[in-house]
Amino acid sequence: MTDVIAAAPQPRIPVRGGGQFPVRRIYCVGRNFAEHAREMGAAVPTSAADRGNPVFFLKPADAIVLDEAVPYPRGTQDLHHEVELVVALGRDAPAGELDPADATALIFGYAVGLDLTRRDLQTAAKAKGLPWDTGKAFDHSAPISPIVPAAEVGELGARALTLEVNGQIRQRGSLDDLVWNVPEILHELSRLYALRAGDLVFMGTPAGVAALQPGDRYHAVLEGVAELRGRIAPATV
Repeated sequence: MTDVIAAAPQPRIPVRGGGQFPVRRIYCVGRNFAEHAREMGAAVPTSAADRGNPVFFLKPADAIVLDEAVPYPRGTQDLHHEVELVVALGRDAPAGELDPADATALIFGYAVGLDLTRRDLQTAAKAKGLPWDTGKAFDHSAPISPIVPAAEVGELGARALTLEVNGQIRQRGSLDDLVWNVPEILHELSRLYALRAGDLVFMGTPAGVAALQPGDRYHAVLEGVAELRGRIAPATV
């Protein structure tokens, strides 16, 4: 059948070495570094048995930003940065719950990204016990680097995740400090969603989240894998 309106183009991310990665869906993990959970006033697990369940939320696929300039979003006076490891899936998960031992076979590659957050909107919604989608799932809220194929990366190990703003380090954490590692997160997501090729998973942020202002320049690095540079532009009308 003929579309009654023009279809929007599917968001795509460049891949190091050539090609593009079409984005289907963006999953995000909250409170996945203990120190960040603490700075946000949340309970901090003291052992694996004390972790409970991971916190998930979603962003629209067209929240992806590839340009250097990221417009300051409307509706907020408190835009925050959250630097994150991003996992890109290149295969569909089998039906049912995914065995963590099989999870890495789904991974196409890795990137570094920012989960930009309208913190004032999120905080106000939390205080009223309301959903906080407006604080997370908005236009231009997911700047991301080119994706690096997993075969070129090897084991992630204890690589550092770092964010500098205007030349000053704001966030720094080690991937071995993740409360839930990548296979565990893919397993938990598979209990709730049908994971598909083209999905992205933003894995959570270390401590040090803070405000960004128009004119600020940022430099995000996933040690030995990827980096992302950009600036916050004035709000669009």
